[in-house]
Amino acid sequence: MTDMPDKLTGLRPFYAMEINALANREEAAGRSVMHLEVGEPGAPPAPAVRAAVAAALDEPQRYTHFAGQVELRRELAAYYRTQHGVEVDPDSIVATMGSSSGFILAFLGGFAPGARIAVTRPGYPAYLNTLDGLGMTAVEIPLTAASGWRLSGEDIERAYRAEPFDGLLFASPANPTGAAVTREALAEIVETCRRLGVRLISDEIYHGLDYRGPSVSALEFGDDAIVINSFSKYYCMTGWRIGWMVLPEAVLRRTQILQQNLFISAPTLSQIAARVALGERNYSEAQKAQYASNRHLVGQWLERQSLGDGQAPDGAFYAYIDMSRYTNDALGFCQAMVREAGVATTPGIDFDRVNGNRFVRLSFAGTGAAVEEGLERIAGFLKGR
Repeated sequence: MTDMPDKLTGLRPFYAMEINALANREEAAGRSVMHLEVGEPGAPPAPAVRAAVAAALDEPQRYTHFAGQVELRRELAAYYRTQHGVEVDPDSIVATMGSSSGFILAFLGGFAPGARIAVTRPGYPAYLNTLDGLGMTAVEIPLTAASGWRLSGEDIERAYRAEPFDGLLFASPANPTGAAVTREALAEIVETCRRLGVRLISDEIYHGLDYRGPSVSALEFGDDAIVINSFSKYYCMTGWRIGWMVLPEAVLRRTQILQQNLFISAPTLSQIAARVALGERNYSEAQKAQYASNRHLVGQWLERQSLGDGQAPDGAFYAYIDMSRYTNDALGFCQAMVREAGVATTPGIDFDRVNGNRFVRLSFAGTGAAVEEGLERIAGFLKGR
């Protein structure tokens, strides 16, 4: 067997899914496990979404236009007009197989082979693994709890001067920290990238799940960023694998051609579901209210446990917790928590390969009862350490 090239050896497992597999094995053996490891809403999509899909099942499910059904793209353009006050051409939108294929298309469509892309640390692990798998180089910009895990224009400028890069992939709200920047801070990030000649990829998949004000899109400050979004989180559609991109003119045709060849089109049934979901925001807001309640529970729990500053995250449905009082081996710690306490969480090494060994991320996307029970079990687990 031929060894893999050195440039591919940076691939790491997705530890959230490794812990999920361990938790599933424990459950199969008869154990009770609270799932706080994956960022997956506990509720199904809105009833109207499910009804629309059921009604479409008797029809042939053929490929759609490679960029997605024109009806969906028009609805997405209307979404940007309503939610963000900007005009988006439906022809600049590509419906994708979740945000995951969106990242691949953004990297390949927006950059030359071997490009250098900056990402924040801690950050979503698929960023690094996808870049590595595509033969590109990640430049990490470290963030700290002292700054609320929020990126600034100054951070970008400092990192660029030390190690220039071609693009920046940035999420607000962010995974794993839930940190979200203000409108003014996002405007500064967009302008800094523009001034440095860095192409911005704005990961907006947690939009709608801001708790301190409305979500702000990079499109509100110009049309030169690549914007990626998804129906997975706010619309409770993780398994449907449906998302979208808004593309600047300079990279649109190349990205469309890549979409045709790599993915053909997003799943037809999922596109039908997505069109309906866009009109069911009241349902999504009700789910958000449950996350907000869970967020409050987590904030109170953090304060009782004297973990961090006790502050709940700005957005998304994650808490990124410094467990250095208890461990410097986050993976072993999370594995032990599954086996001993019946709670699945994600080790910080998924999000930070340098300092993540002392952090644990927990997701509060599930039901209130599951989150409350999970927190009680974690508290008992910590007492014994």
